[in-house]
Amino acid sequence: MTISRPEPRGYPGNLGRLFAEHARAARPAIIDLGDPASPREVSFRELDAACNAAARGLVKAGLRPGDRIGILSSNRIEFVVTLLGAMRAGVVPVPVNIKLATETIHYILRDAGALLVFVESGLRHHCLPGLKVVEFSAGFEQFLDPGPFDAFDPAPNSIAIQPYTSGSTGRPKGVLLGHYGQNWSRLILAHTRGTTEHDVILVAAPLYHKNALNAIKQGLTAGAALPLLPQFDVERYIEAIGRYRCTVISGVPTMMSMLLARKDLLSRIDTSSVRTVMMGSAPSSPQLLRELRAHFPNAEPLVVYGVTEGGPVPLGPHPEGKPRPTGSLGALYRGTEARLVDGAGPDEGELVLKNPGLLLGYHNLPEETARRLQEGWYYSGDVCRRDADGFYYFVGRTDDMFVSGGENIFPIEVESLLERHSAVHQAHVMPFDHELKGRVPYAFVVLREGARATEEDLKQFALANGPAYQHPRRVFFLEQLPLAGTNKIDQKQLRKWVAGGAVTSDR
Repeated sequence: MTISRPEPRGYPGNLGRLFAEHARAARPAIIDLGDPASPREVSFRELDAACNAAARGLVKAGLRPGDRIGILSSNRIEFVVTLLGAMRAGVVPVPVNIKLATETIHYILRDAGALLVFVESGLRHHCLPGLKVVEFSAGFEQFLDPGPFDAFDPAPNSIAIQPYTSGSTGRPKGVLLGHYGQNWSRLILAHTRGTTEHDVILVAAPLYHKNALNAIKQGLTAGAALPLLPQFDVERYIEAIGRYRCTVISGVPTMMSMLLARKDLLSRIDTSSVRTVMMGSAPSSPQLLRELRAHFPNAEPLVVYGVTEGGPVPLGPHPEGKPRPTGSLGALYRGTEARLVDGAGPDEGELVLKNPGLLLGYHNLPEETARRLQEGWYYSGDVCRRDADGFYYFVGRTDDMFVSGGENIFPIEVESLLERHSAVHQAHVMPFDHELKGRVPYAFVVLREGARATEEDLKQFALANGPAYQHPRRVFFLEQLPLAGTNKIDQKQLRKWVAGGAVTSDR
């Protein structure tokens, strides 16, 4: 069964000029919160001039359309200027995850063929030896070449940006995203989410990840203001919500769980300005959504589905305006087609997508491109189900699902079960090797403030409320779950802690 909407073919124009309609405005575009005592504010007019200066600087340095540059930095104004300035020059920016091992960063820069890397001073040691470097705090101003600039005119297959996958299941893969497709994406996001120049969108997710890149595209397209934290910090995040009267906040569910764990700080600010809480990159439990509604009374918590290669956001509001059910990822955006394949029926299976924002391919990986892109359809690896109204729900990743004693287990199902326990604030489940069963679920749990529970309590709760094969064979208690570079849960760290005896089942 295929459900589809009329498909636009993407939109021409240079993605680096995404805020062209607001380029002369004197109101704030970005508020850089790198120094809490002295925020740096740049207007749309100043941002436009800086992007042109970066484009001119790249051309002056001898770079041509199609050449790659690396960006290795935490969030800051210069990151955005370099990103958009490169696009204007037709140069392809490659934002790099700064929390990766140096060896992996070197691999990405070599694989991309970066000719130049823009770097935060403290990260220079990660750069490839011999690669030309421009430091943001020492040399960036000299690199800029102020003046007008006629942006590169892209073709339908011109690459705008080359982000890399996280590499959690192998080496990171360069994702080729085009100007035309990403123009479609930004306009869809800004329009369907009702974003205007009166919005204030707080950005704390890293700019090398799709969550923050989408927020930047959505906000600048609509002329909104964007307070920009260098990285996620609970105290500074909460302070910024109140100080700047943010209307949109976003992140992964783990970030929001950490936010709700600091009710002492939330109670000190006025949260009434927030109208939307967007969460993506991981499942959100019904309990988390209820708590968000309680602490942000005027906000609609939205579970947003996105994948770097797939649009990157193919699902949103229902085209007929039907209210979104709790936990739903949304319905198909106009211009997106979808199929559910290899499932138990026509309304459950791997999500296969087609829309103008899809990746054009993987960099230097023709076999992987052929495997994941077939006749214009992108095979996402995400298992979803669809209800009668066309709303989609996340079931799990095809590569997350594991077999235990002959039974298929999706970690999200065990997590949702555990989070129904009154003492559990957050749960994360992973498979571990087992002598008889092959693999079994282990759970990592953060308890609610002041709550108590034992490993045996949670095992018995799972046995009483779900299939016996799903119950966690071990339960480890943590103060908080560790985050990787994309603010997803750091599963490699959890495995190291278990192997080294650094986590405990006592609580």
